[in-house]
Amino acid sequence: MDEQNMDILERIRASYYQLTTAERRVADFVLVQYAQVQFMSITQLADECGTAEATVSRFCRSLKLKGFNAFKIELARRSASGATTPKTPISMDTLAGRVQESGRMVVDAVRQTMELMDMKQITRAVEIIEQAPSVLCIGSGGSMIMALECAHQFSTVSSKFSAITDAHMQISAVATMDPKGVIILFSYSGATTGGLQILELARQRGIRTILVTRFQKSPAAKLSHIVLRCGSNESPFQFGSVQAKVAQLVVVDALFQEYCLRNQESCEESIQSIASALSVMHV
Repeated sequence: MDEQNMDILERIRASYYQLTTAERRVADFVLVQYAQVQFMSITQLADECGTAEATVSRFCRSLKLKGFNAFKIELARRSASGATTPKTPISMDTLAGRVQESGRMVVDAVRQTMELMDMKQITRAVEIIEQAPSVLCIGSGGSMIMALECAHQFSTVSSKFSAITDAHMQISAVATMDPKGVIILFSYSGATTGGLQILELARQRGIRTILVTRFQKSPAAKLSHIVLRCGSNESPFQFGSVQAKVAQLVVVDALFQEYCLRNQESCEESIQSIASALSVMHV
């Protein structure tokens, strides 16, 4: 069989003795934990295997793949084919069963987020938000939706929150932003090119940054002042899944509730003013 058409695990086994000692540690881990690896970052896998990220990258290329993301896609494709999972439960053949499973995954995402949430980091984030003259919420793809939601939520209690959707405008805004301002970046992977560019620019200009991400040891986390983790596992075939969005919303709401508690009077005034202004729109 052509190697390119072989199952990814078979390709690993076939090339095992051509790998270096460090690469074999990666192979050994993947062959046992393949179902979990598709949800990992390259940094997580390297840590689990006791190797460097560069070793993981070389391991992926030795399988004739372009990189780690391509490797995860192959693992996800194998899982989707049913080769690594039991037969679909009967309940999943019904709409009610699928809705129930979707709800279970959302609840699990919330539970994971609550377990990962560091209250000291939440408090630190709110403190620098309070001090900032402006707060810019940024993301790309599905994470941009979360940035917009964050800005919308906080706009009900303060006028200093905003979100920008265009990538070029995001860079321009950061380049001219008051260094005393704060950026809240949403990036599930913590490895998007645009997000890393923004964080690099913010660091150069002395702007404080808050990152909402799944992965603590991600490239973006290394560049951020404060890292707030969300739960939920998202496969390479999922792009902005509902459970990932809900997990990020839990973090946003934690920030919002703490901010309102610490600034009750001003928040109440803003809410009352907005409610009065909007009352003419509802009859």
